[in-house]
Amino acid sequence: MTKILLSGGTVVSMDPAVGDLDLGDVLIEDGVITKVAGHIDAPDAEVIDARERIVMPGFVDNHRHNWQTAFRGVGADWTFGQWATAMHQTVKAHYTPEDVYAATLLGRLEALHSGITTMLDWYHVAQGPEHEDAAIAALREAPARSVFCLGAGWATPRPVDDDIRRVRAELDDDGLLTMAFGLRGADDTGMDTLAREVQLADELGLHTSLHTGSDSTQRPIADMHKHGLLRDTTTFVHGNGLSDEELRMLADAGSSLSASPDVELKMGFGAPMTGRALAAGLRPTLSIDVVPSVGGDMFAAMRAAFAAQRGVDGGLRARDLVAFTTIDAAASCGHKDRTGSITPGKEADIILLRTDDVTIFPVTDPVGSLVSAGHPGLVDTVLVAGRVVKRDGALIGVDLPALRARLLASRDRIAAAAGVPLDGTWAPQA
Repeated sequence: MTKILLSGGTVVSMDPAVGDLDLGDVLIEDGVITKVAGHIDAPDAEVIDARERIVMPGFVDNHRHNWQTAFRGVGADWTFGQWATAMHQTVKAHYTPEDVYAATLLGRLEALHSGITTMLDWYHVAQGPEHEDAAIAALREAPARSVFCLGAGWATPRPVDDDIRRVRAELDDDGLLTMAFGLRGADDTGMDTLAREVQLADELGLHTSLHTGSDSTQRPIADMHKHGLLRDTTTFVHGNGLSDEELRMLADAGSSLSASPDVELKMGFGAPMTGRALAAGLRPTLSIDVVPSVGGDMFAAMRAAFAAQRGVDGGLRARDLVAFTTIDAAASCGHKDRTGSITPGKEADIILLRTDDVTIFPVTDPVGSLVSAGHPGLVDTVLVAGRVVKRDGALIGVDLPALRARLLASRDRIAAAAGVPLDGTWAPQA
């Protein structure tokens, strides 16, 4: 039996039954949390010194298009229309399986480095089985918990039933890599296509994710409700503009909502739906979405959502944001019983944040401090299923220089093939 003792940390468990500990220990045995207490005697355990550290569940990002990692930052000034033109109409056609692999792997490692132990990778490159397999191989190589969310692509009518069945048969849901189904909205391909895909997800036992929203003239959730297509296994992404009635429909169905606050505010979607979702009885979650336009860490996402909502009605508190990015997001991925909190019996997806760093010191309120002043540089140690994958601020067993070289070569080749500049002047036509 392998034992690890996280000793002397400030424990933010996100489990009301466990509570928070100003000074506490966490015992992990064979990858599973077995005890949380003020002091634990475990003389045969490997001890990780957690003094001057916040010990908390790893973050869960339940919506990111990881294949776009190579173009990080180029779209900081883009509108939504420009992003769609650039990524889906300009560069995507030039992606090879190697490009997908390099972007997926480095993007997943970047997220892990910043404390995201679980990521739902919303894949819609839609270039064929070889590209899908490249993404799967990259997610398997990253020492992290990932959900491969396979979708059809951007507003395409192409059937994906065979792809879904093939990948579903290949992936083992008992491991760190599981699968979800990226649904197409009825506004793109019609209600019949959406109904067929929901039926297929039901048949295969898959969680689903669906981009949605409304300009007040559309009622996408009401339409799905009318056709009996709402599920407690579906995460609706963004949702900006949905009516209060439709939000209550989602709550009644047990569905979840993923807000990407930085993208939604910058691209003109509207304010994140966190407050209105809570008022409707719906637990929101947070996600990154696309790194060509925004940063890839949950600290920034929490601050964006917090500021946006507090500026409206002051209704959120810091602990809400941590819940959105841990236990609530884990539930949206079907992992609530597996991770998302420091609870005995769950797998040990845990991060340790430095509290002695000058950018956050002194830490009087741990939750308030990590939400208001946290950043990836504080992530000292990361465990996934009880395995230490980052220690003393560095990922273990990862050749980052080689991966960076592969990603740069990929980016430059795609840009040259697509005829787009990489000098900061790229302004796609929406």
